[in-house]
Amino acid sequence: MKLAVVGATGMVGKEILEVISERDIPIKDIFLVSSEKSLQKSIIFKGKSLKTISLEQLLSKKPDLALFAAGSEVSKMWAPTMAENGCKVIDNSSFWRMSSNHKLIIPEINGWQLKRDDMIIANPNCSTIQLLMVLAPLHKNLKIKRVIVSTYQAVSGSGKKAVEQLQNEEMNVEGKMAYPHNIYRNVIPHCDDFLNNGYTKEEMKITNETKKILDKNIDVVATAARVPVIEGHSESVNITFSNGFDLKQIKDILENTPGVKVLDNISKNVYPMPINSYKKNEVFVGRIRKDFTLDKTLNLWITADNLRKGAATNAVQIAEYLINKNIL
Repeated sequence: MKLAVVGATGMVGKEILEVISERDIPIKDIFLVSSEKSLQKSIIFKGKSLKTISLEQLLSKKPDLALFAAGSEVSKMWAPTMAENGCKVIDNSSFWRMSSNHKLIIPEINGWQLKRDDMIIANPNCSTIQLLMVLAPLHKNLKIKRVIVSTYQAVSGSGKKAVEQLQNEEMNVEGKMAYPHNIYRNVIPHCDDFLNNGYTKEEMKITNETKKILDKNIDVVATAARVPVIEGHSESVNITFSNGFDLKQIKDILENTPGVKVLDNISKNVYPMPINSYKKNEVFVGRIRKDFTLDKTLNLWITADNLRKGAATNAVQIAEYLINKNIL
């Protein structure tokens, strides 16, 4: 397979290369694509030094598959061009996610939807992925009616500039601001732009993507906040089911879900934290308890590495699914 990573010098692009290097993916050639300002930059991949190339140069290389991690404008312009030239695209941006003509995929949940003629495949939002990895098996068994989720999102979800802002503020160094406020020793209830309904784009992504991937009848309402953590998103989730349950049933379902790890022993202070998920590909869940104010309702806490399962790992898993099902 001839594989391309578009946006190879960015945070998600670098993580994609790291995930690929850890997994047994049959690659004949790999092409690393960057913006103009990073052209000809050297990147080490599996012990070899590779120079970045442009998207124009990539076209002549005729890759079989391209993983895009370069933002919506690049995906809007170049994903169709690559597809027209016979290259499948797995896109990490938000541009294609809600398109009725393109599939939004978490392989463990709806990978079965993929067909050979799917040329542009959308990777969901990081917060949606970790949420649905837990919700999907519960919905299958107990039928979810409503979800209330509050996210505590790491600054790496906003890119390099946001990470640098946090680090600069920690060291009391002046620098460029990614956020309208300090993030060090602060929590900002503002992820992405505000919409006319008072919610942010990030919050509505969680609602809309959950409905598209899992079930259009589930009511989902989100509040998204930015916290001074570099990597690893957390979520507090309140779930109301149609059917009754006991906690053992919930834990049994989650413990038998591939890609999900239960950390739930409050007597020993065991529960998911961003530090647990760093560089891990699993989604971690704990603080599993009944909501004593509402019938058939559950509270739990989820963490995952937003650059791993929330972005790079999920994209690579889609690629692996295409290969394993021989539909690349």
